[in-house]
Amino acid sequence: MFDRLQIKIKYFFVIISCTIALSITAYSQQKVDKPNKPNVVIFIADDLGWNDVGYHGSEINTPTMDRLAKEGVEFDQFYVYPTCSPTRAALLTGRAPSRFGVLTPIQPYSEVPKNKVTLAELFQQGNYETAITGKWHLGTVPEKYPSQYGFNYSYGSLHGQIDQYTHIYKEGDTTWHRNDKFIVEAGHATDLIADEAIKYITKIRDKSNPFFLYVSFTVPHYPLQEEDKWSKPYDGKIENQSRKIYAASVTHMDEAINKVVASLENENIIDNTLIIFISDNGGQKSWFPKRKLYNGEHGPNDRLGDNAPLKGWKSQLYEGGIRVPAIFYWKNNFTPRKISEAVSIIDIYPTLAALIGEDVPAKSEVEGINILPVIDGKQIDNNRTFYWRTPTQLAVRKNDWKLVRTGDIDSGKDELFNIAKDPNERTEVSDENQDILTQLKQELTEQYDLDSVVINNKKHKIYKHN
Repeated sequence: MFDRLQIKIKYFFVIISCTIALSITAYSQQKVDKPNKPNVVIFIADDLGWNDVGYHGSEINTPTMDRLAKEGVEFDQFYVYPTCSPTRAALLTGRAPSRFGVLTPIQPYSEVPKNKVTLAELFQQGNYETAITGKWHLGTVPEKYPSQYGFNYSYGSLHGQIDQYTHIYKEGDTTWHRNDKFIVEAGHATDLIADEAIKYITKIRDKSNPFFLYVSFTVPHYPLQEEDKWSKPYDGKIENQSRKIYAASVTHMDEAINKVVASLENENIIDNTLIIFISDNGGQKSWFPKRKLYNGEHGPNDRLGDNAPLKGWKSQLYEGGIRVPAIFYWKNNFTPRKISEAVSIIDIYPTLAALIGEDVPAKSEVEGINILPVIDGKQIDNNRTFYWRTPTQLAVRKNDWKLVRTGDIDSGKDELFNIAKDPNERTEVSDENQDILTQLKQELTEQYDLDSVVINNKKHKIYKHN
């Protein structure tokens, strides 16, 4: 009997020990498997039009983007700015770029302010590694390089509009770099940008920290240069040669994105990585150079992007110039859906701040809103004002109404559209909606009065011909 009691006691302690061991193991496994702060990868295309992705019905093959849209959150009214630099400035600051003088691709005094906290710097505050591979287009002198705005690692083109193989700017400037030092490399820019992103994900980064990676392609912006393997699938499908090579460049980019996404899967971090895809502005209709560029080796292109059924083109404030394809994909975290609410590029900053648990710095004067509730399927009070400005046009949208003024703040042609009823801006309705027109003109003036630029430590207004 005593022996049986000893055996029972022995088994009791064995069971208790195993239970404790299993609990410790389970707890340790929970600690290991519990997601850390999510990584963030932002892909941005250069001049990709609304109807240049397969999931919008385009003739262009974009299987990667189609899959991300199907399995992620697709935005139906995602607004950017009508040209490259303004959208990129808005992404980094969460503010309308006209607030600090960015109205067009790099112009005098058009720099992201250094007295604010950029999106990359916000990630750094959250102990993230930060990197950019690809097009910068926010400054070409050392004090305006990506490293000065929160990027630990930088690679690609400081300029826009580069030759895809020589990586030389249209005026002949050297612009291809790695970490602020100019380099010479062989290869198509699309491949190099993607390969460097993959190299960063798999080798360069400190894997003990989360990362923010900004992958900024130089296509489908001209000059268009693609190998036959990318254009041949469009033989007999697209007759216009300019459009055909444009389509080839988009499919090439789509495959490059696929390779980067695959690297996240191979690193087993896809479930803990938010992927964002956008275009920087709407598609450009055509390109007929007025002077000799690229030593006369490229162009003209009589047909490039396609924004159908939206009205307008790149550089314009109609929907075709500022409403772009946009996807947020986070595997097993975001429920696939299509979002109809109007949102903006300036919303990315506060949204990512909320996602990683960082407060939006008051001094940054961010104008965007956190759209995580929208992504979660909730409706928000969208009684906000969207505002755009170029040297030749101004526009505001509030609720369903949008005012486009061609001219300046003092005079010009006003056009009023109801975007809910007429998303393609076919019918101008100011005559029968004078009260709405008056309200939006006041909104336009109020927004315009917020625009200023600091030059030599003095605050100046920005005017049409600045």
